[in-house]
Amino acid sequence: MSSDTGIGSSMWKKCFMVKVAVLIFGAMLLGGTGLAGEYIIGAGDSVHVFVWGEPELTVPALVRPDGRISLPGAGEIMAEGLTPEALQKEIAGRLSALVKEPVVTVSMVGIENSKVYIIGGGVVTGVYPLKQKTSLLQLLAGMDLARADLHGAHVMRDGARMERDFDLLLHNGDLKQDLALRHNDIIVFPALPEPYVYVVGAVNTPQALPYKDGMTVLDALLACGGFNKFAKKNDTVVVRREDGVEKRIEVRAQDLAEGRDLSQNVVLRRGDYIIAAESYF
Repeated sequence: MSSDTGIGSSMWKKCFMVKVAVLIFGAMLLGGTGLAGEYIIGAGDSVHVFVWGEPELTVPALVRPDGRISLPGAGEIMAEGLTPEALQKEIAGRLSALVKEPVVTVSMVGIENSKVYIIGGGVVTGVYPLKQKTSLLQLLAGMDLARADLHGAHVMRDGARMERDFDLLLHNGDLKQDLALRHNDIIVFPALPEPYVYVVGAVNTPQALPYKDGMTVLDALLACGGFNKFAKKNDTVVVRREDGVEKRIEVRAQDLAEGRDLSQNVVLRRGDYIIAAESYF
C-alpha cells in the first residue's frame, strides 16, 4: 500500500513539474515581444506554434494575406484579428481530436502588421513599425522635430482627432499628455511657420532676421540699423498671413521710437514682413 502511495506521489510530482515547465517555457516565448495577450495578429505576421510533447505539431507559421495559417493536424485557421492567447485556444480546440488535452503556446516571431503612420510638413513622412508597446513620448524622443509645430501636432485614431499637447509632453515631461500608440494611428506634424522675419524698404540694412520668441517691431528695426533718410517712419506696415489671408498692421514707428506711443511696438510672428515706407519729398 505504501508502495502505491509512493508511485502516486511520484506521478503527481512529475505532472506538476511538466505543468511548471510548460508555463515557464510559454512565458519565455511570449515575453519576447512584450505584446502577447494584447497584440492583434495581422496578415504578414509570423508566429511559432508550440504543442507540448508533440514535436511534429510544433511549427512556425506565416499569416497569409487572407489572414489564415496552415498547421499540421489543425488545417486552415483564421489567425488575423485574434490575440496570441485566443489563437492558442483555437488551435487547442482543433487538435483535441488528435491529442488528449493539448497544451498549446503561440508566440510572436515577426511583427509586420502593427504600424503607425507619420505625416505632415514638419517631419519626414513615413511608417513606424510597432515592434513592442510604444507610447507617444517614446516615439517623439527618437524623432527630429526641429521643423515640427508641436502645438499643432495631433493623433488621428479611427477617424477621430485625439488632442495631446506634444510640446508639454516632450519638453515638460507632462505624462498626462502621453498615450499608448495603436495599429493604424496617424500622427500629424504640421510644419512651423517661416522661421524668419523680413524687413524691407527704407531701412539701412534690409534683411531676413531669424525669428525669436517675443521679438518686436523695434527689435527688428534696430537689428537692421534703423530707418534710412528716405523713410516715412509713421507709415511702417507689418504684413502677416493668418489662415491664408493677408493682414496689414499699421505701425507709427516714429511715435514708437520717440517714446510717445509704446503700443505701436507690435509683437512679431514667424514669417511677418515689416515694410518701411519711403518718402520722395
